[in-house]
Amino acid sequence: MLEATLAILNGKVMTLNPNQPKAEAVAIQDGKIVAVGSNKEIRKYAGNKTKIINAKGKMVIPGFVDCHVHLTGFGKILQTLELRNTKSIKEMQQKLREYAEKNPEKSWIRGGRWDQERFAEKRYPIRSDLDAAVAGKPVFLVRVCGHIAVANSKALQLADIRKETKIDGGKIDLDEITGEPNGILRENAMDLVWKVIPKPSQNESEEACLVACEKAVEAGLTCVHWILGSADDMRVIQKLDAEGKLRLRVYAGIPVDCLDELINLGLLTGFGNDMVKIGFVKILADGSLGGRTAALKKPYFDEPETSGMLLYTQKDLSQLVLKAHKAGLQLAVHAIGDHAMEVVLETLEKALKAHPRKNHRHRIEHCSVLNPKLIKRMKHSKIIASVQPHFIVSDFWVPDRLGRKRAPWVYPLKTLLTEGIVVASGSDCPVEPINPILGVWAAVARKSFTRESLTVQEALKTYTINAAYASFDDGKKGTIEAGKLADITILSANLFEVQPDEIKNAKVVMTIVGGKIVYAS
Repeated sequence: MLEATLAILNGKVMTLNPNQPKAEAVAIQDGKIVAVGSNKEIRKYAGNKTKIINAKGKMVIPGFVDCHVHLTGFGKILQTLELRNTKSIKEMQQKLREYAEKNPEKSWIRGGRWDQERFAEKRYPIRSDLDAAVAGKPVFLVRVCGHIAVANSKALQLADIRKETKIDGGKIDLDEITGEPNGILRENAMDLVWKVIPKPSQNESEEACLVACEKAVEAGLTCVHWILGSADDMRVIQKLDAEGKLRLRVYAGIPVDCLDELINLGLLTGFGNDMVKIGFVKILADGSLGGRTAALKKPYFDEPETSGMLLYTQKDLSQLVLKAHKAGLQLAVHAIGDHAMEVVLETLEKALKAHPRKNHRHRIEHCSVLNPKLIKRMKHSKIIASVQPHFIVSDFWVPDRLGRKRAPWVYPLKTLLTEGIVVASGSDCPVEPINPILGVWAAVARKSFTRESLTVQEALKTYTINAAYASFDDGKKGTIEAGKLADITILSANLFEVQPDEIKNAKVVMTIVGGKIVYAS
């Protein structure tokens, strides 16, 4: 009998394996699970060199996977001005002044995660608001959704943004009186500023990624579907892995801008190893509900003059989707509004008809505003729904945006599962907190449209079994059973035994990746 390198005893092991749902203990050898069973059975694998973890009755589950996270951006945001809980523009101005005074060495003042819906003024901040706080340096503050930002006059000047400036797939808001840019930039218009912001050094990028990875394993994550901002992110990830500094597994989401390079190099989804591999090609089809840039079939209820915007024409999107599909790459297309969902499904259906692939596992990211017809089409084409359950809590304004008739079809997680669609969950951090426990809580304890609430078992599966399926890793991860990778999370509370509202209070006790303890509280 093999001697285990690590053994977990005295746990409430929820394996999510239907053939053996519960156990007391787990034996691990060289990064893989070798046995699952009772304390007595697993002690047989323990030897002089076996490290023993006494779980003390805590809940032991397959390692959490975040299927949609901007980890580089998260790390960089941790180094900038945090505005998530700001309650007014006046408070934003005060935070701006204080941050500028404390960081005189910074050439740009950057920050984000503000939400005008939480402001006392109930409006967007504009450049004059920022100028009043900081005028001598460029300021660029991104809304919580990541699809809208506000810039001060200095930043607009450096980006050469004028009233005549036009950009495809974006919008530059103009002052109603002067006709000049008011500082609000939507979708692709933000790129005009990003291009003139000095790029971080390699060391700064590495530090940002290390800090973000540390936060991820503290949250119980053993793998992330890391949406890259550029090829530079991939270089940093590979360097950290080569140096043994990468604490969790990475399934890389490649920006569509790099599609041609992927194809020319002959790289396919799955290229890499168990720590770092090429995942999907990420495409943005529309914007956000919070910023009213998500593309809807009918106008916004609280702003009838707009229906949002598509970031590609149907023709251009179809060409990109077909190119990636033919090349054997997995697609992950961001679509929030029902109009965007319709357009994306149309392009995927055409690609699958032209070049059938049985196991494509293409994904739609967010899948926010749905209806029965869209869900039926998703099921028919076997499209994965990559969702972010915490949006249920943070998007409290959905009935205002869409009205009471459409609101029940926003994030209909139970309906998606009932219809047989694979639902995989993530955070969209830094838009939302990286903590998957909060996602489970939001899915189970939702107060609105409660018919769409999930059971604890269903919610956990979206972060484990289904998440593994979404990355073609269902044979290696997602359950606690012999032969699977030893990726395990131990929680302070048994989520099956507490009240739904108490789920959010559970803490991560330990995170194990490949049989190695990467976090212990």
